[in-house]
Amino acid sequence: MLLRHHPLFRYHGVPCWPPVWAGTDGLENNPPKGEIGILRKVEPSNILPANRCFLYIEHEGSLYIGCLLFDDRNFCRQVATLLKNHCNRPIVEIGSLDISHTL
Repeated sequence: MLLRHHPLFRYHGVPCWPPVWAGTDGLENNPPKGEIGILRKVEPSNILPANRCFLYIEHEGSLYIGCLLFDDRNFCRQVATLLKNHCNRPIVEIGSLDISHTL
């Protein structure tokens, strides 16, 4: 099963992949959408409940942040670890990862 289609990539029934991107400087009026950019950093949330992680990407010379929210906290932790191991790779490539082993 591809990461982008995994049934646990949801929060209250709403798919969370790909995240909604926002400019890190707060000045971006039209941030990019979809599986774009290169993953640069992954940060699990330090705030309880620990059901989210933040992705930082670079796209066309700008930095963006996105948040993945999950119903399953354990799955969130697994995803954060997986994504950390795929930094500096394209988001579209990460969306195509086979993560069937997590089912």
